[in-house]
Amino acid sequence: MAQAIFKSWFVDFEPWGGVMPEGWREGTLSEIANVTMGQSPDGKSYNEDGIGTVFYQGRAEFGSRFPTRRLFTTEPKRMAAKGDALMSVRAPVGDLNVAFESCCLGRGLAAIQSNGNAQSFILYTMFALKQTLDMFNGEGTVFGSINKTDMASLPVLIPADGAIRRFEELVRPMDATIEANYVESCHLQASRDSLLPRLMSGELLVTDVTAK
Repeated sequence: MAQAIFKSWFVDFEPWGGVMPEGWREGTLSEIANVTMGQSPDGKSYNEDGIGTVFYQGRAEFGSRFPTRRLFTTEPKRMAAKGDALMSVRAPVGDLNVAFESCCLGRGLAAIQSNGNAQSFILYTMFALKQTLDMFNGEGTVFGSINKTDMASLPVLIPADGAIRRFEELVRPMDATIEANYVESCHLQASRDSLLPRLMSGELLVTDVTAK
């Protein structure tokens, strides 16, 4: 629904009769967002024991919306903040997730953060750039990639501040609901993973679980 609203407003300009409103303009990503390119820490700092900072190497950890914890590092370098858009910068370029928490980025990822407190607008701007980003996949090379200069130069629409604020007011609660549902899903999964082995072994009976 949020992507449909973004397309209606900022691609098709439907509320404005299909014409880009006066005062809006074409610009570049660097004008509305800060881009942080990942840099992998020393491999000796990696662990799977939850020691240090959550570390994402690339899109392999991506989920439907949020990445899955797998590795940690005790020597974090480039960081993303909670809520930043995370983008794969190596083939396939352009896959997106959202940082669920502060995390360290490997060289396969970049973080895109609004410079104007409009992170939902930035996220759906990045979704809308999918076709443009696909140009970096292949293009006569064996391995697609995109660098910081190309990222900063990506063409984007820069609407009036009022339109961005209205979009944030409408869409940010949707994004918050998606996050809340994700948290609940994680809690249910953790409960399942904890209870199922005990049920299978007979240590715990179904009646014990239902009684609680």
